[in-house]
Amino acid sequence: MNGRLTKLALLGLTLTSLSALGGAAGALAEEFDLDALIAAAKSEAPINIYDSTGKIVEMADAFSAKYGVKATGIKVSANSQLEMIIREAQANNVQGDVVMLTDAPASVAQLLPQNFVYSWLPPDMADKVPERYHDPLAVTTNASVWAYNTEVYDSCPVSNIWELTKPEWKGRVAFYDPLLKGTYPDWFNQMATHYDDQMRDAYNAAFSTDLQTDEASATAAWVKAFAGNAPLISDGDDPIAEAVGAPGQKEPFFGLLSSAKFRDNADKGFKLGLCKDLGPWPGWTYTKLALIATGTKSPNLSKLFVHYVLTEEGIAPQAVDGKLPTNVDIKLPADEPSGIGDVLDKLQQYDASTALDDWDARQDWQDFWRVNYKK
Repeated sequence: MNGRLTKLALLGLTLTSLSALGGAAGALAEEFDLDALIAAAKSEAPINIYDSTGKIVEMADAFSAKYGVKATGIKVSANSQLEMIIREAQANNVQGDVVMLTDAPASVAQLLPQNFVYSWLPPDMADKVPERYHDPLAVTTNASVWAYNTEVYDSCPVSNIWELTKPEWKGRVAFYDPLLKGTYPDWFNQMATHYDDQMRDAYNAAFSTDLQTDEASATAAWVKAFAGNAPLISDGDDPIAEAVGAPGQKEPFFGLLSSAKFRDNADKGFKLGLCKDLGPWPGWTYTKLALIATGTKSPNLSKLFVHYVLTEEGIAPQAVDGKLPTNVDIKLPADEPSGIGDVLDKLQQYDASTALDDWDARQDWQDFWRVNYKK
């Protein structure tokens, strides 16, 4: 079976199983009993929750106190989560009962088809979460945004993403290493697949001429030029936040980082500012899934936690960091530090319909970056 057929087979398997779950949820919507779920959860063993943010510790503690149960939040990177989930399932030794995972392509391509995890949408939340986030269940939309140092610049010094390929920004842009975080090559593929016309138009706006390139897309042309302009590569958002926002700098870096890092303005005295008008987008989004380990010994307690994170109380510790709840009844806090709420309609939105394509193309984009990156 060739790669394309394999991909289609996996997609069919995933969507069939998820549709069955979604249909069951719809049929049970009227009879869903949260109190019964709580009662069943209280009789089960403690659970562990994996998430890539340390806020999961606070969330698990609050959940435990609310329901009189025991849940432990464990910060685990997305890459490590994938490896742990697979190994635990294969060893029939599940330690992570619920996984909050920001790697949707890997989940759709690897975890769900192999039945290592499953997606459960609480029936009473079905009309609150838009359908595009149902299968598999996404609980937040996260954003990476372009940022500058407000102590040095009165406004964002960059108006167009193509400006970052010019000589004046050589070696002055802090950027997460695409070889270390899958959401970045996924972003490249999303741009090439869904937004390449906007990238081409942005080139014209930046240089007052049409793009001429031998690359397969305008996106590829930008990635090649940007990688060749010696961005400062980081293995995390924290160093990027410091390079961009630390006070007392004469020539701070420009950078792309998680909207959550704007809390460092209050916590560390940083001077991060959001580039609200940068074109074609001030940032881009990716989803965080909530999945349950198929081999968990506490399925009801796991489901109760999934229900909890779809509530305003449950997701609050992440919403305050600019993580956008998929439950449309929940709004970002007024004091969310990045100001991302003002640019939600400007962000490049992740399109999960091509998650498998993102997965298939991930290594290609990483190889493309590796070949073209210059220090």
